[in-house]
Amino acid sequence: MNPDLDLLKPYPFEKLAALKQGQTPPPELAHIALSVGEPKHAAPQIVIDALINAIRQLEQYPATKGIPALREAICDWLAQRFALRPNLLDPDQHVLPVNGTREALFSFTQAVVDRSTNPLVISPNPFYQIYEGAAYLAGAKPYFIPCYADNDFIPEFDNVAPAVWQQCQLLFLCSPGNPTGAVIDVPTLQKLIQLADKHDFIIAADECYSEIYSDEASPPAGLLQACAAMGRDNFARCVVFHSLSKRSNLPSLRSGFVAGDATILHQFLRYRTYHGCSMSLPSQIASTTAWQDEGHVRKNRAAYNEKFSAVLAILGDVLNLQKPDAGFYLWPETPISDTAFAQQLFQQKNITVLPGSYLSRDIAGNNPGKNRVRMALVAPVEQCTEAASRIKGFVESL
Repeated sequence: MNPDLDLLKPYPFEKLAALKQGQTPPPELAHIALSVGEPKHAAPQIVIDALINAIRQLEQYPATKGIPALREAICDWLAQRFALRPNLLDPDQHVLPVNGTREALFSFTQAVVDRSTNPLVISPNPFYQIYEGAAYLAGAKPYFIPCYADNDFIPEFDNVAPAVWQQCQLLFLCSPGNPTGAVIDVPTLQKLIQLADKHDFIIAADECYSEIYSDEASPPAGLLQACAAMGRDNFARCVVFHSLSKRSNLPSLRSGFVAGDATILHQFLRYRTYHGCSMSLPSQIASTTAWQDEGHVRKNRAAYNEKFSAVLAILGDVLNLQKPDAGFYLWPETPISDTAFAQQLFQQKNITVLPGSYLSRDIAGNNPGKNRVRMALVAPVEQCTEAASRIKGFVESL
């Protein structure tokens, strides 16, 4: 077996299951899960219809590169969403469909890391655990940059030593952040692009929460947008990852894309051709429809904003928390340890939340997720407000 498999840490939900084991919640209270970031809103009917209409198209192998219509729809969406110059993105060079960002983030790391040079893969802390696992299995060592409230949960990039940047081969960004919801602004993105030029590393921006935000006039910025604003039309060293899972409530479709530096994507396509991970043709056709429609996305945002308003009105007086810049998570401080909070909340109120320390790594005695929990407001608004009321009662009883 690959010895690097032994470096993989237990997944957060494995640890959560162990934490809950042996705890018996009140049977009269229905369980409400706020732990998993799995959208529960209805999938858009136009996408369902497109998938049904395409389901008979199963007689051919799908191309790894994707059908032209899908790549064109992605380029059109990127140009409109991130204010890019028309035709700046070439559907034949700058985009590649993938089976969701989770698969792509992992496989991209395997393709771009040179394990012969003692590489570092840098990521925020807390983080999406795929970043760490992908680094280990690519023969790299993960390096974590903490995200604390006093820096608005933006990774403390300025505290990273030049020698660390020099050893870095891949920098993972997550903006909007999971679990913090923090959005990295354009000047910071451009500073990181300059660092990538200076130290010769790739920036992989996980932007899968970019379409869940409160202000329709002020959507979160993206890495390609920052590139274009500095005249960097070739997107050198920069790639972004997007998904239909959160944007369009289609996690089961397993559909997303990677876009950016054409030279890097050319090599990634070679890797994926051997990897054998092309998206099914019906999924590609349905995805094309999804990327071409914004109406369902606006309704999705409105539903999340309704839930944030309702939950914050209930919990704002008992927990230290605030509405995130974007995304669908709350990241409150806990009055007791995060693991005790999660365990006792389940035991007493039949609500599952995820301890923040499970999403972070302890570095030099500090864990940025300690005494915080992640609450995913993915359930219907009635369940979210019911959960908030139970949590309020639980906190007041401590």
